[in-house]
Amino acid sequence: MTPEEAAKRKEEWVAKMKKEGRMKEDMTEDHKACLNALQNPVRRNILKALVEQKKSLEEIKTELKLTDSQASYNLNTLESTLCIEKEENEGVTYYILTPRGEGYMKNVELKK
Repeated sequence: MTPEEAAKRKEEWVAKMKKEGRMKEDMTEDHKACLNALQNPVRRNILKALVEQKKSLEEIKTELKLTDSQASYNLNTLESTLCIEKEENEGVTYYILTPRGEGYMKNVELKK
């Protein structure tokens, strides 16, 4: 994806999240919730696992050696803070990074 395509995707995604009421009006609160979620190493590892490609719940559980409840809890937390989102494909739910999740990986995690 070119930088221009990524910028357009981010702009469209932010507009969609605001329209759906999923992004908080107070950006400070929105960022606090996201940063709080990313304090957990399991959640950061989930984001790392999604950098290269989308993955199903089963793939994430297997790769990170998580139980059903651990995977569900952490995926729900990342989804509620808009770091990941679900994508349906042929009856299978996949998880993908959102522009917010991509930004975290690019600007924080991958710079370590």
